[in-house]
Amino acid sequence: MTALQTLEPVVDDPCCTPSGNGALSAQEAQQKALVFKALADPNRLRLLSIVKAGEAGEACVCDLTEPLDLGQPTVSHHLKVLVDAGLLHREKRGTWAYYSLVPGALEDAAGLLATL
Repeated sequence: MTALQTLEPVVDDPCCTPSGNGALSAQEAQQKALVFKALADPNRLRLLSIVKAGEAGEACVCDLTEPLDLGQPTVSHHLKVLVDAGLLHREKRGTWAYYSLVPGALEDAAGLLATL
């Protein structure tokens, strides 16, 4: 006959206490991920470059399709991603949309990894 064993409850003792210092909030991580995602596409990088090099630091959407050899809907999608990530500003003028860099956005993007 086997002896009955008494089962002890499992105690989840943490191995260490998380410091929480400098940890990203879920919202901060989401915003940074949007920027990284926007920058991870070669066409979006080219769009940023074209806008930055444009006269007065802006470019009309009508001037952005030919250099990328992409259709207008695809270019518009890429521009929307860049606007949503906070990298580009969109201004509607009549039937055309003009895009410019958000002041300081590229510098902020360059420093994202340093803030982790």
